[in-house]
Amino acid sequence: MKNNLCIENLFGIPKALIGMVHLEALPGTPMGTHSVSAVIKKAIQEAKLLESHGFHGILIENMHDRPYVKSPSAPEITAMIAVVAAKIKDAVNIPIGIQILAGANEEALAAAVASGASFVRVEGFVFAHIADEGLIEGCAGRLLRYRKQIGADEICIFADIKKKHSSHAMTGDVDIAETAHAAEFFLADGVIVTGSSTGKAADLDELKKVAQAVKIPKLIGSGITPHNIESFIRFADAFIVGSYIKKGGLWSNELDSHRMKELVSAFNQCFVTT
Repeated sequence: MKNNLCIENLFGIPKALIGMVHLEALPGTPMGTHSVSAVIKKAIQEAKLLESHGFHGILIENMHDRPYVKSPSAPEITAMIAVVAAKIKDAVNIPIGIQILAGANEEALAAAVASGASFVRVEGFVFAHIADEGLIEGCAGRLLRYRKQIGADEICIFADIKKKHSSHAMTGDVDIAETAHAAEFFLADGVIVTGSSTGKAADLDELKKVAQAVKIPKLIGSGITPHNIESFIRFADAFIVGSYIKKGGLWSNELDSHRMKELVSAFNQCFVTT
């Protein structure tokens, strides 16, 4: 699925809404206070809520595991995420994806294979950057070889470019369009454009440049709301939403049914008129 049909093949619709399931802090991490069974129970509840409100896919992420550790991820984290993802997959009828922080891209692929997930979100696919956790180096060559080795070619790789929460000063002479082109050349299945941090909207002009530069799917990875989705929907193929659909618009809060309904309604209205 290495073409612009990737989104429709995955989600059954040309443009898709992907809701975040931010797992509770996992055992062994600084904020981990819940058992694995408790983490699974809440994750399934959230996944079912997202599905029932009309989201087309789910992305699972260990965002509560802060502060994050650069890859390689601890083996117990990868194992727990694989188990949670498998339980979610059994509980819903929409595709699921996995991201493991920070930059644990091979581990995310392994967990996806083990759980039956359909896609992964990866950091540092092309070009290096300085993240909160330190230097994140390009991984495309190693990651795609690993995907081939484990027989995971059908798992889509969606790659962040000019990733949020990061400094890109050392690649300041490489603009976002060229970064997207490099990701496409290195066989990413889609590129993700974000704002500067969680909940911050992407720059529409940057998205337009990316849309002109590549033919693979373009995803928005932060800051989507019912009020701005109309501006982005012409140029993006999917929207990963975490903050807006939580109470008060804060990623760490509980899901908010009213906000989910608002966002899905706005998406559907835009989709009808495009």
